[in-house]
Amino acid sequence: MKANKLDEILKLVSEHMAEQQEVEWKPGEDWLSYSGPIFTEDEYIAAIKQLLSGWLIFGENGRKFELEFPQYLGADFGVLTNSGSSANLLMVSTLKSKKLFNLPAGSKIITPVVCFATTINPIIQNGFEPLFVDVTLPDLNLDLDAVEKLLEEDTNKEIKAIMFAHVLGNPPDMDRLMSLVERYNLVFLEDCCDALGSTYDGKKLGSFGHMSTCSFFPAHHMTMGEGGFVAAKNCKTRKIIASLRDWGRACYCNTAKPGDVTGGTACGNRFKNWLPGMPEAIYDHRYVFDEIGYNLKPLDLQAAMGLQQLEKLPELDAARRQNFQKLEEIFAPYKEHFHLPKATDKADPCWFAYVLTIKPDAPFSRQDIVEHLEEAKIQTRSYFSGNILAHPGYYHMAAEYGDLDEVFPVAQLVTTNSFFLGTYKGLTDEKMGYIAKVIHEFFAERGIK
Repeated sequence: MKANKLDEILKLVSEHMAEQQEVEWKPGEDWLSYSGPIFTEDEYIAAIKQLLSGWLIFGENGRKFELEFPQYLGADFGVLTNSGSSANLLMVSTLKSKKLFNLPAGSKIITPVVCFATTINPIIQNGFEPLFVDVTLPDLNLDLDAVEKLLEEDTNKEIKAIMFAHVLGNPPDMDRLMSLVERYNLVFLEDCCDALGSTYDGKKLGSFGHMSTCSFFPAHHMTMGEGGFVAAKNCKTRKIIASLRDWGRACYCNTAKPGDVTGGTACGNRFKNWLPGMPEAIYDHRYVFDEIGYNLKPLDLQAAMGLQQLEKLPELDAARRQNFQKLEEIFAPYKEHFHLPKATDKADPCWFAYVLTIKPDAPFSRQDIVEHLEEAKIQTRSYFSGNILAHPGYYHMAAEYGDLDEVFPVAQLVTTNSFFLGTYKGLTDEKMGYIAKVIHEFFAERGIK
């Protein structure tokens, strides 16, 4: 495409985006979203330039992102993928690699019963067994007393790993957790899909686990439309994750342009005796498979957008912290009726959202307040699954735990009484003021001061 035509296209994109920024939001008429992408012309121009370049699949932008992003999770290596869910799938699948952990089918992995489905689905999909524990109030993180009890009772050493998501950016007691991980020689899989930018004792969440994941879904701290990341502490782990992402392919050549077969190879031995089942055969290393993998690569235009988002992260993070504080002020007068969110000792969360759990003796229900907010066109969300064992897809696993009310009392409360509001940068002062107005009206109608 000639330069003048491309310049004309990009100029029109810039003008269109400037017009979009001028769209007025009308309180009570237009929806107030709990989250969403914060884009300027930068992301769209980067994506369109990449699209029009003719290179579509994972390439130079993707590899550049892989080199720049790991630091945000306190790691040195990592792999970009097409979603946060895929990132979790790759992370758990790595446990089966014969070159690394080589965990057998049936190995048990501790995980909280209150979660998002894509934290536990990969455990089941890979033939491992989730071992559920309840969560604690008000943070909704996994109950470490229950975790320790399970580990003490595990006489056959079937528990091999622990996996959970830091709740909306707020971690559990990581000192105690890591002590348990070390004492019982566990693999720790750290889901940071809601926790980008959060720290514990000055250390980035994502840096504690053997591997960690992040999501770039539009609702998250930054986005490339869809996307995810798996961070690793060493190059060997990174290569296995990349292989699993790329069909299980052994070859790691041309990581900048993986579809380009015209360049030289990293190992210098493209054609060699690679096949243990046919040691006499000379075979192209690009089509040798070490792992039973997937195809979970992102498009390069997604990575182009992600690189632009990285530059905006400081302001996006700051806005989430500020909006969390504003919501604290809004709900402070009514704290006797809620378990309000509170940062764990030593933690500095970059809050994904503001979660509220209504106390059982409150003079209103979750449905009451959620309907009031939604009727005012303020989006709310339930806290993900609540008790996942109550859901149709997982209820068959509930029987082995017995009475859910008795075994998972907090999870049951979360299922009926928890919801959250957003904290993202799109919640301007005007929108936060509207949320305050609607909340205060709800309590005033009930004579609650």
